[in-house]
Amino acid sequence: MSRQLGRGKAHAKAILLGEHAVVYGHPAIAVPVLSLQAWAEARFDPSLDDIIIELPHNGRAYSLQRDPQQPLVQAAALILQHLGATASNLRIRLRSQIPAASGLGSSAAVAAALIRAVSNLFDAKLRPATLSELVFQVEQVQHGTPSGIDNTVIAFERPVYFRKGQPPCFLPLPVPLHLVLADSGRPSLTRESVAAVREQREQDPAHVDAVLSCLGALAEEGRQALEQGDLVALGRCLSAAHELLAAIQVSNESLDRLVAAALEAGALGAKLTGGGRGGHVIALVEPESAEPVVEALRSAGAARATLCRIGRGCRVQ
Repeated sequence: MSRQLGRGKAHAKAILLGEHAVVYGHPAIAVPVLSLQAWAEARFDPSLDDIIIELPHNGRAYSLQRDPQQPLVQAAALILQHLGATASNLRIRLRSQIPAASGLGSSAAVAAALIRAVSNLFDAKLRPATLSELVFQVEQVQHGTPSGIDNTVIAFERPVYFRKGQPPCFLPLPVPLHLVLADSGRPSLTRESVAAVREQREQDPAHVDAVLSCLGALAEEGRQALEQGDLVALGRCLSAAHELLAAIQVSNESLDRLVAAALEAGALGAKLTGGGRGGHVIALVEPESAEPVVEALRSAGAARATLCRIGRGCRVQ
């Protein structure tokens, strides 16, 4: 059974603690950011003899016949295979407000929206764990050696304490988090930054492993702070994590400048998020200091600075 139109959507994510370390088995914490979303629509088009994926927001289009290895084409093929369905006349249209190469999980979110739209077209329901696994396979095509944290938090739409190879642990939030997301305006390519850390580790394993271990320890400390609702302690963890990430050269001058501006304006803590070397900075703020931090980040060169409230319970408000 199928519908005339299938729809799907997915959200961004922000890693609070543990990026890069999570690739090597250390824990990390990530939260969903539902205020930034990607959407997909899927329909049968009798004029086609192909699967076409259109991205009007950036003017791109891909097809199964022409681009069989493209990650989004792979996403369409994976969900069709999972459903046991065949379709040679499928048109999928995507749009996203999540900046690409920004450290906010754009590739995983767009893939999740596509997969949800195709499954909805065939009137099928996907369990979050199934969606997460399918998106992870797409992320492997996109990034090479992803940790699995992006697909997990995006598929389940809940804050997650994550360790590679282990079942995710979903975290309640006893108090809301107010995060300012500041876009440095420079792309952050996960594959490249992960490869750069790997190369450093091969050259100086003692130093890099020590930094990664400390990042993992901060994730453990941050989990306790989250569960206790201790935002001051959580902020200290964020700022300490940024210094460690800078020590393995995944920060840069623009990210450091944004972090310093946020802290000077009253943020409880601030750090880069995601792969680094560009992308976004996150700043943890109290509601009353949010606007001064937003203004300070804009003045320090952020292309955009947006306040997001991650509320009590599990989901973003």
